[in-house]
Amino acid sequence: MEPSEYSLGADGAAPARTLAERRRERTRLEIARAAAHLFAEQGPENVTAEEIAEAAGISLRTFYRYFGAKEEAITPLLTSGADNWVDLLTSAAEKDPLELFPRLIDEVLVPKTAADREELRVTRGVLRTVAETPLLRAAWHRVNFDSEARLRPILTEICGPDADPFEVRLLATVASDAIRLGLEHWAAGDADPDGSGGTPARLAQEVFARLSRGLAD
Repeated sequence: MEPSEYSLGADGAAPARTLAERRRERTRLEIARAAAHLFAEQGPENVTAEEIAEAAGISLRTFYRYFGAKEEAITPLLTSGADNWVDLLTSAAEKDPLELFPRLIDEVLVPKTAADREELRVTRGVLRTVAETPLLRAAWHRVNFDSEARLRPILTEICGPDADPFEVRLLATVASDAIRLGLEHWAAGDADPDGSGGTPARLAQEVFARLSRGLAD
């Protein structure tokens, strides 16, 4: 079986992506942002693939080259945080995941620029529509399932060859669910991404601290 785009290399590091892959990812993300804005403003049921393509500045044929259905178009936006999460974990120097993950949560969920804040606000709009649309809900669950699966081989490298596979899976699940629950609970309210109350990073930190207590023992 051929290695996936996110398979680890022989040295445990993620392989560099080609220029064509990076361009493709940028295009997919631009389409995802256009879809997210339209879904949040009008509701997914009122938006067509043609409208998403027009908003993204591409042809309908190009849209279908990247996505099979309009509901799939938001997936790159939902996975962008998971991609950052995996990249940061792969390059981290720390060897204790219980100390590493709290830092990475802040790296992923604390906005550093105006663009980061806007991206989180757009994501909030998408997550609010997820609960109302079965196909979007399925996409969100798939993103989180895939994120957990991608964490496991990296955590195995970090924890060493003697690590219990079940403990590794527990840790991957706890880390993924911390991000998911933090984002979902924050998205249900109106707090700014880096405001004083209910930020996604603070909520995710609280979830991780509570769920990881058993792992620390």
